[in-house]
Amino acid sequence: MNNAPRPKSLGDLIFLSRWLQAPLYFGLIVAQGVYVYRFMLELWHLLTESAHLLETEIMLSVLGLIDVVMIANLLVMVIVGGYETFVSRLNLDGHRDQPEWLSHVNAGVLKVKLATALIGISSIHLLQTFIDVEKHSEKTILWQVVIHLTFVLSAVCLALVERIGTHHQEEAAH
Repeated sequence: MNNAPRPKSLGDLIFLSRWLQAPLYFGLIVAQGVYVYRFMLELWHLLTESAHLLETEIMLSVLGLIDVVMIANLLVMVIVGGYETFVSRLNLDGHRDQPEWLSHVNAGVLKVKLATALIGISSIHLLQTFIDVEKHSEKTILWQVVIHLTFVLSAVCLALVERIGTHHQEEAAH
């Protein structure tokens, strides 16, 4: 006997279509594995070559490691938050490792968190450029700064929109 839900209407079918995203989240988990592999390679290079590297090269290598970690954090937010928000509940209530932010995640909060993570990643790239500034043209530096400021402005706008939306929902509830 098959207990799987069967769509009775177009609305049911549309609602069931959210499960088409599950393989996408699994693909992001695989991508995170690639980043773990990349991190280990970069860490190994840093450990084995540190005696022969200049301080600037060590700093750039460590910033590269931080960049990989921040991208992995971004992936976790998208995988866990996105799955929980758009596909299905993870039923983690009471789990000792449940991330604090997951208890109040929704599409708006997730967008702000992702935008903030992108700012962090962009900041690391910008810092890498500033540390090794002689290797970059003024045009490249200018565009990196413009792109970074665009991320910052976008995150501020998203946060304001989310705050206004939350404020209106709270007023409507009272």
